[in-house]
Amino acid sequence: MSTLSLDAEALYQQLLRGVRNLIEGDTRLAGITSGGAWLAERLHRDLALPGEPGTISSAMHRDDFAQRGLSSGGQTRLPFEVGGSRIVLLDDVLYTGRTIRAALNEIFDYGRPASVRLAVLVDRGGRELPVDADFAAARVALPASQLLALARDDAGRFSFDVEKWV
Repeated sequence: MSTLSLDAEALYQQLLRGVRNLIEGDTRLAGITSGGAWLAERLHRDLALPGEPGTISSAMHRDDFAQRGLSSGGQTRLPFEVGGSRIVLLDDVLYTGRTIRAALNEIFDYGRPASVRLAVLVDRGGRELPVDADFAAARVALPASQLLALARDDAGRFSFDVEKWV
């Protein structure tokens, strides 16, 4: 079996360029906990955007909430007015589309944005819902039995963990 090797820092640089092209005027960043929130924080700083990025928890809107329960990833925090805003939603890995659907529902609980664009570090295919990223730094194929997760060290550098899905 071959081992997947992805350079998360190199992919982050591609994401930075891609998100820069998605930003217009007063666009706000919001990241899905936890990997997407890490990306939003770093992008916000690297792009020198005003204000603060938002954090979205998809836990309450997941269709598998009964099995997963509340994750320890954090709660939704949107330090900007959602109504009328242009938002770039960030996530580390796009897979089935279910997390994105849940995150969109959470955003709409706070208001009706003018637009929401999606940027991800990795699109691994396997969609179960009609969701597509406006920008993906990489597209990879993984068996359904594997989980790809973004990790962050104490210095804020990114890497990927590939784990067996339980």
